[in-house]
Amino acid sequence: MRHTVFFALCLGSTALLAGCNGGGSDAQVQRALKDVNVIDESNLNDIMLTVGDPNEAVAYFRGALQKDPGRVDLMRGLAKSLARAGKPTEAAQVWEKITTSAEGTMDDRVMLADAHIRANQWDKAKQVLNSIPPTHETYDRYRLEAMVADSEKNWAKADSFYEIAAGLTAKPAGVLNNWGFSKLTRGDNAGAEKLFVEALKYDPTVFTAKNNLVLARAAQRKYDLPVVDMTQTERAELLYTMALAAIKQGDVSVGKGLLQQAIDTHPQHFEAATRSLAALDANVRT
Repeated sequence: MRHTVFFALCLGSTALLAGCNGGGSDAQVQRALKDVNVIDESNLNDIMLTVGDPNEAVAYFRGALQKDPGRVDLMRGLAKSLARAGKPTEAAQVWEKITTSAEGTMDDRVMLADAHIRANQWDKAKQVLNSIPPTHETYDRYRLEAMVADSEKNWAKADSFYEIAAGLTAKPAGVLNNWGFSKLTRGDNAGAEKLFVEALKYDPTVFTAKNNLVLARAAQRKYDLPVVDMTQTERAELLYTMALAAIKQGDVSVGKGLLQQAIDTHPQHFEAATRSLAALDANVRT
């Protein structure tokens, strides 16, 4: 369908030129069609980077680079698509080429560091981030700096970077969730709870933040669901998370009750909770 519309657009452009110029030259027509091609290609690139299947996007950008090798915008598209497709090592290789090219930017270096982190190459990520001047202050840069500091258990630096990153974006839910999880791993459960609540104020649809919030509350033995927007299925899954946390902490009877609530709440058969409850009952009997 898209190709049909594009073909009609090309024909319309040709007719418009002919109508305006009487016997317009072939060169003028070709230039106009080239402009249309560029616009169409740009739109397709954007689609591939957002709603397209990651593996299809990888194939698309690789094919485009075979026809026009060395184009940095297409290389960026390939690197981003490889990251989306779960191939961070390959993505890092492409970002490396981009950063060493004449058109490479500081943002490209940030993306290279991101790819290294996704590939669990923390030392390489730190090295790349250290090569970026401190004057390059962006959300992504500080988000990654915070993650590297976290990996080194440099909590003071991590908190500073998370705070800066949260202040540099209009959509801080993701970084606040990461910051909360960092607090959770340190044992600062109350601090983590506050950050998860804040994240959900910005975006109440992030289930990961809801799940983490339940974990932070359960670690404080708060075994009631927080007051946040949730579907019936999400409620059941959060009750299940809380149940497992309670059992892990030795509050077996509480956990058993929460498992039953999760089973009763779920709109369909909740296989995982049913198995956990059966295993718990069997263990108690033995």
